Amino acid sequence: MSKLTDLPKRILIGRALRSDRLGETLLPKRVALPVFASDPLSSVAYAPGEVLLVLSIAGLSAYHFSPWIAVAVVVLMFTVVASYRQNVREYPSGGGDYEVATTNLGPKAGLTVASALLVDYVLTVAVSISAGIENLGSAVPFIVENKVACAVGVIVLLTLMNLRGVRESGTLFAIPTYVFVTGVFLMIAWGSFRAVVLGDEMRAPTADFEIKPEHPGLAGFALVFLLLRAFSSGCAALTGVEAISNGVPAFRKPKSRNAATTLAMMGTLAVTMFCGIIALAAATDVRMAENPAKDLIHDGVPLGPDYVQDPVISQVAEAVFGHGSLLFLILAAATALVLFLAANTAYNGFPLLGSILAQDRYLPRQLHTRGDRLAFSNGIVLLAGAAGLLVWIYGADSTRLIQLYIVGVFVSFTLSQTGMVRHWNRLLVTEKDQARRRHMIRSRAINTFGAFFTGLVLVVVLVTKFTHGAWVALLGMCIFYATMTAIRRHYDRVAEEIAAPDTPTDDSVRPSRVHSVLLISKIHRPALRALAYARLMRSDTLEALSVNVDPDETRALRDEWERRGIDVPLKVLDSPYREVTRPVIEYVKSLRKEAPRDVVSVIIPEYVVGHWYEHLLHNQSALRLKGRLLFTPGVMVTSVPYQLESSEAAKKRARKRQDWAAPGSVRRGPKERAKDSSPHT
Repeated sequence: MSKLTDLPKRILIGRALRSDRLGETLLPKRVALPVFASDPLSSVAYAPGEVLLVLSIAGLSAYHFSPWIAVAVVVLMFTVVASYRQNVREYPSGGGDYEVATTNLGPKAGLTVASALLVDYVLTVAVSISAGIENLGSAVPFIVENKVACAVGVIVLLTLMNLRGVRESGTLFAIPTYVFVTGVFLMIAWGSFRAVVLGDEMRAPTADFEIKPEHPGLAGFALVFLLLRAFSSGCAALTGVEAISNGVPAFRKPKSRNAATTLAMMGTLAVTMFCGIIALAAATDVRMAENPAKDLIHDGVPLGPDYVQDPVISQVAEAVFGHGSLLFLILAAATALVLFLAANTAYNGFPLLGSILAQDRYLPRQLHTRGDRLAFSNGIVLLAGAAGLLVWIYGADSTRLIQLYIVGVFVSFTLSQTGMVRHWNRLLVTEKDQARRRHMIRSRAINTFGAFFTGLVLVVVLVTKFTHGAWVALLGMCIFYATMTAIRRHYDRVAEEIAAPDTPTDDSVRPSRVHSVLLISKIHRPALRALAYARLMRSDTLEALSVNVDPDETRALRDEWERRGIDVPLKVLDSPYREVTRPVIEYVKSLRKEAPRDVVSVIIPEYVVGHWYEHLLHNQSALRLKGRLLFTPGVMVTSVPYQLESSEAAKKRARKRQDWAAPGSVRRGPKERAKDSSPHT
């Protein structure tokens, strides 16, 4: 079967890489930026629109609050970036928020952070791809009509690209990300030049529309609640910031410094683009509404269900560059593409975090291993499956999905920064060097402010978004937490059960006798080889065992056995219902019952074939029997292989391939955390 899947696997994800080439997959800063920061950079394509959508509930008069909301988001962004620069320097092993919370606040806090991040990574993929599909759908009707299928198709494509390896996928993603960033900065610069220097009047396509407020004349607590909800929606610009702290091992050396520099670059670019788009949206009179069909009015008439509301960035680009211009088309295409690629932040963060959680026995161990291309393949596939399921459930509707967003990331922000405060407090107790103490006190102040601010935002997000869908994200976190707790409990129970004791037990005491049972259906070369092996074992008792499902075949076996003069007793079990497995199991159990201190060794001759389709024709009864015998205590199962000509031919074909590597031949988990990490206690 492996030969059947080998060729398409090599075509789709490339040739397997040796473990010693892991260093070649490490990322320089210019590639790490689009790989780990594509989510916060691309969020400027929809975060400004989310702010205006919420403000439109109170009507056009509430739009003048948008600059102040932008300022609050900027302050929060710089706070989070400054805080995480402390994280990557002190905890560069790739554990990120999970490691910080676990080390300083305990396992339960760490597991809470991990649950929040896993949910947020899944939502990042679902929201980014759904938003990109909606952007493309305004130009291509086929995509709108089949947006769920198209979104799932994009998830499959991104999955294949990431399975090829983090460096290769990062190189592919770098170009559109940098085109998008350049296009947005060019739009901001040219729009500012036209407005300030040339004095041009730039008007968005929706500038002449009126907004029908759902709740006109809001004041007091209602207005404050609306502004807080708009602020929480604008905080979508911060999603993905934590991915860099989880991805430090993927950076080139010096890892911590390069990760901190990339964080600063990402924060500066994201803040500048977010503020620039908000300012240009105000200057060009962009109008947005949560229900544009009813709430957007032109010449006194609602626009109706046929109206398609374009994103803020598209409207601003049209006002600045002109509809249909080359720069407008380039930016529109880059925006749609970068929204797809924003999911790549999760494709790098989720598998890394999953590998560390698997190493700590909170997730299945399969997530800890690297695949053929030295990427965490199992984690990538798991993320794709979860995101695809979410897209299907919510119909690839970004408006519904985004309500689930942000909760998880601010849970991790708050607990991580609280953990960093305790980290500095612990170090300050023993540190005597004054210069180092001043640095620690300054760092503690940054993390303290970060913990307070992100905790405040978390409360705002929970209060303003809980009934709009945030409860689903909380439910997902609880499910992850319960599942990981159960997995850890299972691994701990197994480890305790199989631990080697200091005193001798039944497992280490030599059995009284070995009773070997050789399974025979007919006399042929595999059977004779198995018989020779069984004799070599020199068991206390050796017998051949056959099951009578066909009287003629059983009679022929007895006659051939006697004719050859084989000195091993042949026992035949009756099977009135023509079963093979059940009579053998019952007989083996009866031997164990008669002599509990004896070990029963069951020897099974098997064919070794070279083609996948031959596996369907052989060895099925042996597989079923071995599967049942695994649950029988005191029974050892031995397979005696007999290689057929097809297996030898397959081996020769394999040898002819230069640099041939079998699927799964490279398996390596992440390097030990202690390596490349600064000492901390």
